[in-house]
Amino acid sequence: MSSTLEAMNRDHANDPHVLIEWALKQGERPICTTNFRPFEAVILHMATQVRPDIPIVWMDSGYNTEATYRVANEIIERLNLNIVSFLPKRTRAHREALEGPVPGIDDPRHDAFTQEVKIEPFERALKEMRPDVWLTALRAEDTPERAKMQPLSQNADGLLKVAPLLHWSAKDMYEYLQAHDLPNNFDYFDPTKVEEKRECGLHLQH
Repeated sequence: MSSTLEAMNRDHANDPHVLIEWALKQGERPICTTNFRPFEAVILHMATQVRPDIPIVWMDSGYNTEATYRVANEIIERLNLNIVSFLPKRTRAHREALEGPVPGIDDPRHDAFTQEVKIEPFERALKEMRPDVWLTALRAEDTPERAKMQPLSQNADGLLKVAPLLHWSAKDMYEYLQAHDLPNNFDYFDPTKVEEKRECGLHLQH
């Protein structure tokens, strides 16, 4: 598989349609993850064009903006998404009643917060759904760490990770949304990252 991945990364790194179609033929239990951040409708539209019933896995931290929830609902209905939500084991109200608001990134409690509202739900999703192909919308522009990644990679457990939009710019994403009349949302905030170019750790661990 490694030589095939190398060839696909070399020859099709900038062709998300080819990467998605190829990847979805490689496994029996594909998933596409989303957080409904800006431009997420692009990957969701592309993936469901190839496989309409692909499970769309949403790790809903409970800390999204009202606009994000509204746009998420619109996209789910527009694309008839097979949405599968994974939530933290405690509600936001429960956590905040005991521990207060979201800790800042310099607060020693922030790592535990990130683990609770994002990492643990994702690891639970992997355990329960046992995917063999994972589509993700991460892009090289997002963080320095992501700029070093390849569109196709495979982890030690054999999970094929596919980032078909890795080399797309914000302009590419915007033009795709316009061409397909898809909704977008810029009123988005991730409390586990806080800073735009900061990693939450999920994509570095998996």
